[in-house]
Amino acid sequence: MKKHGILNSHISKVLADLGHTDYIVIGDIGLPVPEGVAKIDLALTYGVPSFEQVVEAIAADMEVEKVVIAAEMVEHNPEAFQYMSSRFAEAEQQRCTHEQFKQLTGGAKVVIRTGEAKPYANCILQAGVYFGE
Repeated sequence: MKKHGILNSHISKVLADLGHTDYIVIGDIGLPVPEGVAKIDLALTYGVPSFEQVVEAIAADMEVEKVVIAAEMVEHNPEAFQYMSSRFAEAEQQRCTHEQFKQLTGGAKVVIRTGEAKPYANCILQAGVYFGE
């Protein structure tokens, strides 16, 4: 049995299989998942698990070189925007419209659905290359 890191076997497999520039999506309960893109549904109840909890767990196991969020997050979910800005201060950060964001989800390796019930609590995490410390 694993001692630490992601215990969800589906997420662990996706992260292990990511190559440089591949990306995943972490989404709230309302984000549509395009046909043909795998979905891992973690939602238990409204707000559980939260967007931040899921992002934090995945970011601890994944080398993230770029983060994409919807520009609408800035105004409509400032707490999530503050979290993402500080959590990924070292990564390239990009904003696009929510409609553009939804289009980008079509190229994701997976969409991970959280229980988050706040607007625009969605992000794309692009894999970087980890060369050790």
